[in-house]
Amino acid sequence: MKTASDTARLLRIHGIVQGVGYRNALHAQAVRLSLSGWVRNRSDGTVEALVAGPEPAIEAIIEWARRGPPAARVSRVEWETAEPPESPIFRRADTA
Repeated sequence: MKTASDTARLLRIHGIVQGVGYRNALHAQAVRLSLSGWVRNRSDGTVEALVAGPEPAIEAIIEWARRGPPAARVSRVEWETAEPPESPIFRRADTA
């Protein structure tokens, strides 16, 4: 459920982030942090995620995204402010 204190960010993660379990690992982290939103692979080789929740949890997922799972090699994480999703769950979305 969205609350007035929820913050949302649209993340774009660059580097070796597809085929290394990044999307599933980010999904697990987001669920652990009780975030809502989604994560998906993009056809350009990046991973994109919409994450929403309390600011400390958003900061934690962005910090995690800079490292990713062990096999990933993250070169950079870009983010911008976004609108929180309607759904309170965090899901894997189709490739964009």
